[in-house]
Amino acid sequence: MRTNVEHIVDPALPGSLVPPAATGSAPEVLSGSPSPELAAEMREVGERLEGAEPAEVLSWAVERFGDGLVLASSFQDCVLVDLAVAVEPRIRVVFLDTGFHFPETLAYLRRIERRYGLNLLVVEPELPPDVAPCGTPGCCQLRKVEPLSRALAGAKAWVTGLKRVDTPERANAPVVGWDGTKRLVKVNPIAAWTEDDVERYIVDRGLPRHPLSYVGYASIGCAPTTSPVAEGDDPRAGRWRGSDKTECGLHL
Repeated sequence: MRTNVEHIVDPALPGSLVPPAATGSAPEVLSGSPSPELAAEMREVGERLEGAEPAEVLSWAVERFGDGLVLASSFQDCVLVDLAVAVEPRIRVVFLDTGFHFPETLAYLRRIERRYGLNLLVVEPELPPDVAPCGTPGCCQLRKVEPLSRALAGAKAWVTGLKRVDTPERANAPVVGWDGTKRLVKVNPIAAWTEDDVERYIVDRGLPRHPLSYVGYASIGCAPTTSPVAEGDDPRAGRWRGSDKTECGLHL
């Protein structure tokens, strides 16, 4: 299988999220709000695809946005990747390497890359470990949010594995909607899924599991701020334990 792995270094400088020179696309993706036509389309599509199978949502997104579609994955599991490559094997996949991931996550990333021959883009911030290290104020902004914004430059839509059951902030997430922060269409094919739905899909498809999932890690992010949880606990209870933080900022 042919892979296309590219590493982008992010200078973490202020600027437009979607530079006009980099897009060559219609004005609908260059403003903070969508055009009236696009807004109407997203409302209609969101209502129509509510309750649809993820494959149907992804098929619509691939047909609608083509090469302008980007999938972002944390590689906590490979459910979203498995769903997406079944529809479009060469879909662009982005992974944010913050510099603080578990070695197991990076090994799992490479395993899944080889399994599917992913068109994978690994994005790394140009920051030494002692500048905004994991767990300090601003780390997620510099090591996740800004690198993702640049990785999405020129894209028309992005696909996420966001689920409504994840956090209260995600409870009303649409299957298809407008991301005003990133100025892109946001596609959440498994928004309506529960953790049981994810587990059932993994079992039914015989998918490889993240190694840490066997030792109590239910939601896996950066190593310094991720801990295992007890059986029956909220899967995200191990993220930023001891703080009131629930989101890194990618979905805000």
